[in-house]
Amino acid sequence: MAPRVVVLSLASDFGCQLQMTNIEDDLLAVLGRIELTYWQLASSMRMPDEYDVAIVEGAVTMPEHVELLLRAREKASIVIAVGACAMNGGIPALAADSVAGSRDAVYGPDAPRFSLDALPPRGATSVIDVDYLVPGCPIDTSEYLDVLSHALLGMRDHTPIEPMCASCKVDENVCFFESDQICLGVVTRSGCGARCVTLGRPCTGCRGLAPDANLGSARTVFAEHGYDLAEVLATHRIYNSSEEATL
Repeated sequence: MAPRVVVLSLASDFGCQLQMTNIEDDLLAVLGRIELTYWQLASSMRMPDEYDVAIVEGAVTMPEHVELLLRAREKASIVIAVGACAMNGGIPALAADSVAGSRDAVYGPDAPRFSLDALPPRGATSVIDVDYLVPGCPIDTSEYLDVLSHALLGMRDHTPIEPMCASCKVDENVCFFESDQICLGVVTRSGCGARCVTLGRPCTGCRGLAPDANLGSARTVFAEHGYDLAEVLATHRIYNSSEEATL
């Protein structure tokens, strides 16, 4: 029997789910190995009572999201967190400290009419334990397929734990520190092939902190290049406001 898979949508711009649809060359091969029983973006079918694999995308912003995740963790033997929002809160978590203020700023005098029972945005990983991670904003389709294959085959998670700077050295990229630009590759999880840096854009840390990052040395490097730590933290917060570990 093929594993029954559901895709759970929390709060996001659906960018990572759109990436999941951009696997034309491999889509039929993947669908042939699973029974896709629920995906709100792709169909109007109802959420099933039973399933084996839960793929979670988006940040937690409502009590219903917490309930959904707890139920998914209870029912599914495998839970995969996809994208920066599910991992660390992503961009939605920038509003974590000002949910009420943001509502008032958007709706003005009508704000009381929109008194939603909203929670400070945070990652799904802060609510439940997950078995596999697919970092990024948005995710890389090849990495997503690799992680999904590992999950279906019962192999352990191989999400990279080392910082991205090693990738830049392999690609012979010129370090942005040499041009006085903040780049978080020194502390960000590798695995993206340093794509942004290779294309001329400093890393802003969408893959989260690398577990093997030497944060003490990173602070020293930033200070030696004249960067104010508050400025570095502001850049890091773009995708990682709710991440437990911090610079």
